[in-house]
Amino acid sequence: MQRRNFIKTGAAAGLSITAIATTSFIAQPAETRYPARPKADDFVLNEITIDLLQQKMHKGEYSSVAITRLYLQRIEEIDKNGPKLNSVIELNPDALAIAEAMDRERAAGKIRGPLHGIPVLIKDNISTGDKMHTTAGALAIADNVMAADAFIIQKLRTAGAVLLGKTNLSEWANFRSEHSTSAWSSRGGQTKCPYILDRNPSGSSAGSGSAASANLCAIAIGTETDGSIVSPSSINGLVGIKPTVGLWSRTGIIPISKTQDTAGPMARTVKDAAILLGALAGEDPQDSYTAASKGKLQADYAKFLDINGLQGKRIGVEKDGLKVSPAMDAIFQEAMELLKSKGATIVEVELYKLLKPNGHDEFKVLLYEFKDGLNKYLSTANSKVKSLADVIAFNKQNEAAAMPFFKQDTLELADTKGGLDTKEYLDAVKNTTETTRNAIDKLLTDNKLDAIIAPTNGFACCIDLVNGDYDNGFSFSTPAAMAGYPHITVPMGYFNELPVGLSFISSAYKEGDIIKQAYAYEQASKKRVPPRFKGPLVG
Repeated sequence: MQRRNFIKTGAAAGLSITAIATTSFIAQPAETRYPARPKADDFVLNEITIDLLQQKMHKGEYSSVAITRLYLQRIEEIDKNGPKLNSVIELNPDALAIAEAMDRERAAGKIRGPLHGIPVLIKDNISTGDKMHTTAGALAIADNVMAADAFIIQKLRTAGAVLLGKTNLSEWANFRSEHSTSAWSSRGGQTKCPYILDRNPSGSSAGSGSAASANLCAIAIGTETDGSIVSPSSINGLVGIKPTVGLWSRTGIIPISKTQDTAGPMARTVKDAAILLGALAGEDPQDSYTAASKGKLQADYAKFLDINGLQGKRIGVEKDGLKVSPAMDAIFQEAMELLKSKGATIVEVELYKLLKPNGHDEFKVLLYEFKDGLNKYLSTANSKVKSLADVIAFNKQNEAAAMPFFKQDTLELADTKGGLDTKEYLDAVKNTTETTRNAIDKLLTDNKLDAIIAPTNGFACCIDLVNGDYDNGFSFSTPAAMAGYPHITVPMGYFNELPVGLSFISSAYKEGDIIKQAYAYEQASKKRVPPRFKGPLVG
């Protein structure tokens, strides 16, 4: 999750397909941290879409094996060498074998769907029943190789995707310390933003955001509790979708919060994100929250793509997002003018004014649910560490390696909490989930709105392993996160080559509606620009 939100408000030739070992960012000499960028990034799959990959495989121009090999070579060049983004924590030793199987099926006339043969990177808190580890970036459970796929990974395999590898993240999805640095984990080190290399790519799905933006994969999967999909998507110039909680199963994902957690797509286009969203949606008997999606989910969210999707829409603009900074305000004003030019009516609303007292209650909810959920997950994991208390003990015993920059105050606080029948917990849930849903629904209904918009967040902060994260001015993730409602971010503009996204949120299971609006904006604005791996901004 994006910790600062609730604080503020209360096999290629010569390539070894093995775990990618990394060192911490600050330990690297300056000349390797900021290498000169090649004159041209001529990677043949740069900015390629799922549709175009399918066309090339259909015509025989590429096979899934060839595409997978190209991405593996790209990871070697960009992630391990070159700019050293450090976004991929582990490669899948079976990636080429999966691609070969998909090629054989294609040759036999079997095409499973739009994801057939498409390489995907997934966040390292999502279980895979293969040779890869599932660790949430933590050395404490670096030995964890799960016996079974998470439910969404089962669906990903069924769809024919190639599991390329796993991405680095903020350790424990940024739920370890109030003084942490996003995109850093004790297992994976520090991930960098591909636009400006000393900038933080944001967390906790930092690796998925950095990798997808840098064209290390076709598409990626992140997870969010509060901001962890939409924030790194915005910072890395991507489209990110946080679905309604229950649209995608959480079974097999290392948890923080049963009321707020969800995985979701991170992609370079709205269409690619929509394709992935539908492929992994579905009811899971092991996740009771997915029962509410019956009759509401769509197998194909790409059907909502409409270049005229803003015509006649009434869109609320969050008043707190109108005055963030001069650079941000200019970008946001331009976006609103474009929305109006495409037929939308803009209405100012004050959602944050209704929610500001609830930030501390959100943190309470997460503390209780993290302890409960993590203990359940670890009890069945293939790790020597079997509980949150064990994690805390491991970190203390291995402090130099596990906690070189910040400690584990959040883990320790969570471990003091009682069960989910505690009055403090039950009151906090009511004050967050229920209150936030009512506030959003009331604003939508009273103002006859189709969505509420704002800048997704501020511009990327500098990586700071000494002081930790700092406030970058604004975040719009918390309302949809606390409500469990859908949220999509789309590239909105740049300041000194640092991206920022435009967010659309709405009520439960309204993914189709906000995808339609976001796609119309994307097609009219065309703001996605690939990163150039530049060194620090110098005045």
